[in-house]
Amino acid sequence: MLAFSKDLSMHRAAATWQNSYYNLIRPHKSCLMMVADPNQRRQRRTPAMAAGLTDHIWAVKELLMLIPLPCQKNT
Repeated sequence: MLAFSKDLSMHRAAATWQNSYYNLIRPHKSCLMMVADPNQRRQRRTPAMAAGLTDHIWAVKELLMLIPLPCQKNT
């Protein structure tokens, strides 16, 4: 993460975004999988795909629509 925050909740939000993007959206060269198809030798994968947590590379829109919003505490 290239930024810092003075507020802990903002830091947590930035860290959550960074971790989600890294694991669900961004394909990694170290996670390439060889495929038997002669037209496509390698399949691009994310760490979440390599771990078996998802079956596709997520889009940013998909991630933003599935992130739960923080609850407001009524005090």
